[in-house]
Amino acid sequence: MSSPPRLIILQLSLLLLFIIAPQRLEGQLEEWCIADEQVPDDELQRALDWACGKGGADCRKIQVKQPCFYPNTVRDHASYAFNTYYQKFKHKGATCYFNSAAMVTALDPSHGSCKFEYVP
Repeated sequence: MSSPPRLIILQLSLLLLFIIAPQRLEGQLEEWCIADEQVPDDELQRALDWACGKGGADCRKIQVKQPCFYPNTVRDHASYAFNTYYQKFKHKGATCYFNSAAMVTALDPSHGSCKFEYVP
């Protein structure tokens, strides 16, 4: 029989696993596309401009007075735009690349009233 501290640690570990484990929808991992933390702002800005322009991402929610404007950083705005593009076009073969400025995550990057879309 496990001692109480071991049992508590095991229970807490299992609880954390369920809380932070990637969510699954119909057996498929949920994925979001976000800006890579190591990419300089000038590179992110170029990729953001492309995503919101020729890329066809819906960037209305990162405009002033919209739910994803804050935090008002290139990285945060790029993450929202990259994800919008990725979710909109991934079923047509689009990737989360943006000239190495982006990466896929299984953790929902939504925050406050800013909800990052996920399309199964």
